[in-house]
Parts: sequence; C-alpha cells; structure tokens
Amino acid sequence: MNVLVPSSGASSARDEAVRDGETPPVRYPGEHDRAKLLSPREPTDRLRGWIVTLVVTLLAGVVRFWRLGQATDDGTPIFDEKHYVPQAWQMLRNGGFEDNPGYELVAHPPVGKHLIAVGEWLFGYTPLGWRFSAAVAGTLMVLLLVRIARRMTRSTLLGALAGILLICDGLSHVQARVGMLDIFHAVLVLAAFACLLVDRDRMRSRLALVVTEQRIGESELGPRLGFRWWRFGAGLLLGLACGVKWSGIYFVLALSLLSLVWDALARRSAGVARPWRGALLRDALPAFASLFVLPLVVYFATWAAWYASETATDRHAAAVADDVGFGFLPDVARSLLYYHFNVLEFHTHLVTGDDPHPWESKPWSWPMGMRPMLYYYESGMPGCGQGDCVQATMLLGTPALWWVALPVAGWAVWRAVGRLDWRYAAVLVCYCAGYLPWFVNLDRQMYYFYATPLAPFLVLGIVLVLGEILGRSNASTERRKTGLLVVALYVGLVVANFVWLWPILNGFPITEARWAAELWLPSWR
Repeated sequence: MNVLVPSSGASSARDEAVRDGETPPVRYPGEHDRAKLLSPREPTDRLRGWIVTLVVTLLAGVVRFWRLGQATDDGTPIFDEKHYVPQAWQMLRNGGFEDNPGYELVAHPPVGKHLIAVGEWLFGYTPLGWRFSAAVAGTLMVLLLVRIARRMTRSTLLGALAGILLICDGLSHVQARVGMLDIFHAVLVLAAFACLLVDRDRMRSRLALVVTEQRIGESELGPRLGFRWWRFGAGLLLGLACGVKWSGIYFVLALSLLSLVWDALARRSAGVARPWRGALLRDALPAFASLFVLPLVVYFATWAAWYASETATDRHAAAVADDVGFGFLPDVARSLLYYHFNVLEFHTHLVTGDDPHPWESKPWSWPMGMRPMLYYYESGMPGCGQGDCVQATMLLGTPALWWVALPVAGWAVWRAVGRLDWRYAAVLVCYCAGYLPWFVNLDRQMYYFYATPLAPFLVLGIVLVLGEILGRSNASTERRKTGLLVVALYVGLVVANFVWLWPILNGFPITEARWAAELWLPSWR
C-alpha cells in the first residue's frame, strides 16, 4: 500500500493549506531527496571565490605578459608567427580579409587572425602587437579554469590550484606568448565547456523545482525546460572556435553528446519514467539547434568581411575557375566553397613524406610531451654573464604536469566507468575530442602545438585527483592534513619545474651549460 507522506520542507505550505480548509500538499517518499540531489551545491564563499579568482588571474597576466616581445627573429615573427602575423596585418589593412592570391597559403578560417589583428591595431606591427591578444587569451583561460574547477569540485581551494597549475604549464604559457592560433581555439573551447557546465546546473535546478512542486509525474517524458541561454552561449563559442580552426568541429560533436547525456541523467535523477526517451524527444532537437546549427551559422558569419569584399582571396573564383561545381548556388557561395576546397587540399597534402619536419611529432607522444618544438634558437648572444649565450624558445609541457597524464587518464576511466562520476567523464570526453581525431590520418604532418586544447582538461583531471587526495571536508584532521601535505608537495613540484624551465620558455639568454641541462631527454633535442 502506498502511503503519502509530507516532506519536512513543505511544512509551511501544509500549514497554510490546513488553515484554508484545503487538503494539505503531500509528497511521495524520496521526492525531497530527489530535489536535493538535483539542486547544485554551490560553495558558500562566493565573495572569497571571486577574490581568489581575480588574484590568480592577475598572477597569470603578469606571468603571460612579462617581457612579451623578448624573442624575435631580428625583430620579425618566429616560427609559424610568420604565417598568421602578416595575414592579420593584411586583414587590419583591408578591413577583415586577406587579399594575396599569389601567395594563397591561407590554411585556416579568419577568427584567430582577426584576434591577432586587434593587438596589432592597438600596438602596431611589433612583437607586443602581434602577441598581445594571445596573452590576453592565455590569461582568460586561467580565469575560466579557476571557475570551472570550482564549479565541478565545489571548492575554491581546488579552483585556485587549477589556475596555478595552468599558469605553470609550459605549453599553455608559450602558446599564450606567440602570435599563433591555437591559444584562441583552446580558450573558446574551454569557454564553451564552461557554459555547458552552467547550463547543466541551471537545468537540474529547474528539474528540482518541478520535483518540489510535484509536477514530475505529469508526463512520462518529464517536463519541457524552456529556452537555455547558457547552452546557446556554448553554441556561439563553438562556432567561433571552428572559425579559428576546423578542429573545433570535434568539440561540437563531443559537447553536443555530453549535453544530451547530462539531460537524460538529470531526468532519471528527477524520477522521470522514461528519461532517455524524454531527452531524445524534448532535449535533442533544441540541443541540435544550439550546439550544431548555431555554430554552423556563426562559422559562416565569421566570413562577413570576405563576403563584402571585392578583392579577398578567391572571392570571385566561381567566375573564373572551371572546377567549382554546385551551379545551383549563388556565385558567392560557390567561391567560398572553392576557397574551402583549396584549404582542405592543403591540409590533405600536408604529409610527412620522406623529408619530415625536424620537430614534427605524432599524437602518441603528446600526452607526456615527449617531442616538444623549438620555436626559436640563437647562439653567441650576450646577456648571460659569459661571451657566448643561448637564447631559445621551446614549446614544452611542464613534465611535472604532463608526465602524470597516463595514470590520471587511467584513474579517470575507472572513476567514470566504475563509479559513474560525471566530472571525470566530462573531462575524458573533452580531452579525447581534442586528441583522438589526430589518429585518423597519421601520414599528416603534426606538431605538439596541436595539443594546446588538451592542457586545461589535463589540469582539470589532475585537480579532481588532488581533490580525492585532499579528502572530504568532514574527514578526520589527520586525514586532511596528510592529504594537504601531499597536494602541497605536488603543486610545489610543478611550480619549481616551471621556474626551472622559465628561460627556455621565454627566450631568455642562458649559458651553453644551462641550455644542455634544460634538455632532459634525447627526444627534446
């Protein structure tokens, strides 16, 4: 026999109903627990959380901007800056588009180059100018990660540690100090993930309210949840990420799947009779619109300056080229497709071949950063207290962070599969979205800087593990102190490792002996 039992949280509503002569509201057993389970547990130190976030972000800004224009090739860009920096300057001159069809090494969409152009507009065609926007993006990525880690762990301390670890990641540091595209791609993907996290909490709060109001059983599919602005924001950011690099499409697919699974699991936690069918019938179409259609629209909108121009690269290719096809489309659309096919052909034929790039690396070496990249090298320089000094900038993930990637990944798989921990599952999905697609075509030329979007999710995985080492807040004093000691020792090791690598991450003059001491492994040479 089912017994209707009022929850303790509804006593005021019950008393009011009794006074009015109505039947008092009742709840089925477990409804109060369901609402409590669904409602996100926000940390109570909101003010302190923002103070800590801003302090860590300020520290990140100091580290990222410190002598930003240090390493140059006789005052000119280094490594792949030589592609994107002049293209951004060209866009600045032309009003948003490239127009050099003779050169036509245009390998990526315009958004990243637009962002580089912002710094060049502010500070001119100088190292500070072409690296300014990247440093801003690298600083914002730290801010985002602090808030993301805090939201996922409900701990301001762990959020702060996530920010500190990302500051001390050599890969993220170097990419935030060069005029290349990958840091913009990484920060936009991370921002989209942050929006989906907020959307997850908002949606679960709405379901908790429905449970509290005893409306969860009105439909076996569960309630409709209305328009979800945070998911919409994630779609905008994913479209911009694709507008930096096409590899953003992998995150579009991964985050779309993640959002749908979160919706189904939330409906199940709320007690919906058919949660997966409810997610498919009530959440899938809006999710598809926000996380797939919207990014597509945003991506093509980023080409607005190209559409409006008369002299942009391949702008009128449909009128002169014989192999465009798609005759049913307007000329502007056919020309844009021709442009994209050229870019696709460039990437398709960018293969290792018989003469590989000396700093090329394949994806199996990325998780532990076994094959870094030398962006800049000059010997015989003054400034280190001896006659002959070395000045070098090496893209190198801090070993104390990257060398634990495999055990952290293994633990994350165990927690996600064995304990159904959604946090580890989310980190794994995003990490794999930035990593696994590179195994599809191993003949292609690949470089370690492609791993830039992996760095924040690696740090998130490490921070989740550190949270378990630290222990629960209600654990014994001895347990907490022991966990805190281990966490402090590890974070101190990462900071010390980053400080040791500082000269070769920033291109500061060092002695030949110090340069040799920095190169720990044969694969680093």
